[in-house]
Amino acid sequence: MRLFDSTTHIKQTAKGLIIALAITVFTTINVNAQSKKANAPAKTKAPAARAMTKAQILEAEQLLAGLGYWTGPVDGLFDPASRQALIAFQKVEGRSRTGQLNDAELQALHSAARPTPLETGYAHVEADLNRQVLFVIDDKGVVNRTLSISSGNGKDFTSEGWTRRAVTPTGRFKVYRKVDGWRKAPLGSIYYPNYFLSGIAIHGSQSIPTFPASHGCIRIPVFAAKEISEMTPVGTVVLVHDGTSATAQNKPVTVRAQ
Repeated sequence: MRLFDSTTHIKQTAKGLIIALAITVFTTINVNAQSKKANAPAKTKAPAARAMTKAQILEAEQLLAGLGYWTGPVDGLFDPASRQALIAFQKVEGRSRTGQLNDAELQALHSAARPTPLETGYAHVEADLNRQVLFVIDDKGVVNRTLSISSGNGKDFTSEGWTRRAVTPTGRFKVYRKVDGWRKAPLGSIYYPNYFLSGIAIHGSQSIPTFPASHGCIRIPVFAAKEISEMTPVGTVVLVHDGTSATAQNKPVTVRAQ
């Protein structure tokens, strides 16, 4: 009986020591965690962007319009046309393509100059694929309209049983065919298309992301498509380049897209 009592006592003592040790470890971990939490620097929320007043929006629209960007009505309302004009400005100036008007963008507008075309001396259209913008240039060489565009995304696609790459070819072309209003093309509906090479056209689209996304055509905002069509009669030169004169030269092109 004494041996049994002694063994039981030892087991109970060991069990008590284990429990006490576990409590000590847990308490230490908990205290350390609370200490780290207490000593951690307080997280501060980034200040919310200050909303632009109607007067500031009107000022931005006036500046954009004065620089040749297509703002739509200059009325102090930051509508989709105003946003597209700001995006076009951000593309030209190499700024972040946010489409958000703030104090920094307003300040940048005050110090900006009207975009300059690659070529002057005659009325024509230039599509800068590098900056993803379209310039409408008058016969004096002045850019009187600038629009945000979306060109070929470079990916393979299949249409009408033919697989090809979505490329917007560079070179010197002319508008050879126009369609008024909406046209149901094999790859979707397009608005007031101005064809300058096979099935490739400058046309209005509901989707103008800030990056290349088309099947090869040059997408422009729907709100500007009709007026652009009226400004570019058949025979108008379309200069497509990536920012250098070398890419604007005539060269054989085998790409077809719609």
